[in-house]
Amino acid sequence: MSTELPVLKPADFASDQDVRWCPGCGDYSILAQMKKVLPQLNVPLEDTVFISGIGCSSRFPYYMNTYGLHSIHGRAPAFATGLKSTRPELSVWVITGDGDALSIGGNHLMHALRRNIDINIVLFNNSIYGLTKGQYSPTSKVGHVTKSTPHGSIDQPLNPISVALAAEATFVARSIDVNAKHLIATLTRAAQHKGTSFVEVYQNCNVFNDGAWDYMKDKATKADNVLELENGKPLIFGGGKKGIQLNGFKPEIVSLSDVPVDDLLFHDETCPNPQLAFLLSRLQHPQFPEPIGVFRCVERPTYDGEINRQVSAVMEEKGKGKLSDLFSSGDTWTVE
Repeated sequence: MSTELPVLKPADFASDQDVRWCPGCGDYSILAQMKKVLPQLNVPLEDTVFISGIGCSSRFPYYMNTYGLHSIHGRAPAFATGLKSTRPELSVWVITGDGDALSIGGNHLMHALRRNIDINIVLFNNSIYGLTKGQYSPTSKVGHVTKSTPHGSIDQPLNPISVALAAEATFVARSIDVNAKHLIATLTRAAQHKGTSFVEVYQNCNVFNDGAWDYMKDKATKADNVLELENGKPLIFGGGKKGIQLNGFKPEIVSLSDVPVDDLLFHDETCPNPQLAFLLSRLQHPQFPEPIGVFRCVERPTYDGEINRQVSAVMEEKGKGKLSDLFSSGDTWTVE
């Protein structure tokens, strides 16, 4: 009997459900690129799982012809932790949004990242609450006028990449919904990483926050506003005419007509210390171009691997055991 896996195509991952996002939503592109990535991974449909919380992005599991769970607001990482720990052979994806992951789900996201569970977390960032019709979110900029902030937001926004790096995530990356080639490459690398991969995707909500990322998408401006990270390469942008160098600990934009390439800051995604990656995460428009690509990719033991190693060691020492024996052990008493 042949044990070869069937060759899968993007269409094999499409469910029979009607996709119900607003016409023009950036979620369509992320869904399309995900379907192109999964066949390359050689993982059976039945071994692939998508888990989501609450929000527009969280309808994602309905549209994938895989196992899936539409869970509780902000708690998808907790569900994913339990599943991956007990079924380590599965390929587990968490689909979340900036509101779902960084407000009520902030605690769960942080601990999933620090534990380094072998799951993939994809955060759709549109800087707005779309499902509940346009309230400001944890990533909305100061001064942003929404239905819940009619005089402008006064909250300092969270930077998802900085949050992930501060939580010691082992794989941290960013892409853009309309950059199909870059998004496919980024999701593929995330899937291949052993440990928690965290990918922020700038995603347009054309109904409640249209054009939030236009400065990184428009042909007239994106060359000066997008910095594509390449491991081991200097930080160059602006059509090859500009670069980033450090003046002490302060990043500065320089012209390559004035400064040699060797004087620029070089990217090292494998650096064990996340300081360089954190510095890059703070490069923000309009002062600097915003980086896309892999900020950090390092190796560390995974939570699911370590917990199963401990379980195996105890079973080898003490045997499999019985649940009834566990219930009757230790401090027990009888109520007459």
